[in-house]
Amino acid sequence: MIAVAVLASFVAFLDGSVVNLALPAIATDFGGGLALQQWVVDGYLLALGALILVAGAVSDQFGRLAVLRTGLAVFAVASLLCALAPTGWILVAARCLQGVGAAFLVPSSLAMINSRFTGARQAAAIGTWTAWTGTAFVVGPPLGGLLVDALNWRWVFGINVLPLAVTLYLTTRLGREKASTGRSGRVDVGGAALCATGLTGAVYALIEQQRLGPTHPAVVTGFVLGVTCLVAFPFWERRVPNPIMPLGLFASRNFAVGNLATVFLYAAVSLGTLIVALFLQETVGMSAALAGLATLPLPVLSFFLARRFGSLAGTHGPRVFMAVGPLIAAAGFLLMTTARAPFDFWTQMLPGLIVFGVGLSVTVSPLTAAVLAAVDPAQSGIGSAVNNAVSRVAGLIAVAFTGVIVGSGATTSTAMDFAGFRSGAVVVAVLFAVAGVVSGVGISNRQCDMGLVSPEASARCHDRVTPPPALAASD
Repeated sequence: MIAVAVLASFVAFLDGSVVNLALPAIATDFGGGLALQQWVVDGYLLALGALILVAGAVSDQFGRLAVLRTGLAVFAVASLLCALAPTGWILVAARCLQGVGAAFLVPSSLAMINSRFTGARQAAAIGTWTAWTGTAFVVGPPLGGLLVDALNWRWVFGINVLPLAVTLYLTTRLGREKASTGRSGRVDVGGAALCATGLTGAVYALIEQQRLGPTHPAVVTGFVLGVTCLVAFPFWERRVPNPIMPLGLFASRNFAVGNLATVFLYAAVSLGTLIVALFLQETVGMSAALAGLATLPLPVLSFFLARRFGSLAGTHGPRVFMAVGPLIAAAGFLLMTTARAPFDFWTQMLPGLIVFGVGLSVTVSPLTAAVLAAVDPAQSGIGSAVNNAVSRVAGLIAVAFTGVIVGSGATTSTAMDFAGFRSGAVVVAVLFAVAGVVSGVGISNRQCDMGLVSPEASARCHDRVTPPPALAASD
């Protein structure tokens, strides 16, 4: 059973760690410039952000194993469609379908471990899961770059199909599992619909206004519809008996402040990693393989340092780490603003990437622990789901703003220029700095009992503790 959970999550995490490296090649084949690249990223995040909150209720209603199998099948079919997509917009549709599969795949695999093991065996099983899936973020960038250069960008998606098929077969050898009876399992369809419609409308308006103009009827309609649904969402959640986002969780100071910091932090991470990947390939002219190697310090530093800083936060409290870490990451992007022609990676880019990686390693584990420790242990599952959704939506919106931030030249077939990258790096640094200030002012160490954080809840945020050079998108 552990093998099934590891394989399922590994493939999803691996896919998330290589997509940014394929974006320039996708744009070369299909055209569309930055707008298409934004949709390839945001199509996935739209479905993931909208559905990850309902994954627990769906698993309760239909059974964890059944939902895992469905997630595997959907992700495999979507990966095949991505690999065979004849046009850019079919690729975007397939990426949306991938997000649907991912929304149920990883949470269901962890829920199966949680339900089949207890005590020390459960902790050991989750430890095995995190150790193996963490390697996906380290091997992903160089593997993805090699696939794009040696074969074709389509293999970044096509490579998923065989291991997913094997994993799906292995699930047939597991015993039958009944749906959980511990909760009603009711799905908040209205909340999910408002969330999905609101995010889709707002993101459509932000991305397409680059191409159609801000006064185009479709852009205006999308913006009005999106904002209306997003404003209605909390009012709906306050009234329904089984909300996908229980607003009472935000009564805890650390939970509210931690999620506010999450908004700025993951907006910065998503925007920063995207512009770095595009800059290195489209502006500097690196191959996908070299770009993957160039950004490898990020997952490697996080892989080795994140757990250490998480332990220190458990001893000394998370506040100082959550305040200082984003400021270090901000300094990393400020160092990258030295990039200009003639470009030298070793002096203009690598120091900033290393500083960025250190700052992220200092921040993410303490942030995750602080947010999860702020809620009752019985609600740690929904607490981690809410924080994950907040991070995905923040990344989604940040990516949608990319064209506005880096300049209009990147919205067409013209690549991002040095000035556009420097503008983006400054915005990323500001977002990181705001996350640090919010954490330093608002987080209380007295409310952080790290012993209350369950291994399963922490593992649900694992792909954020070890972030890839592409947008982490799989839980």
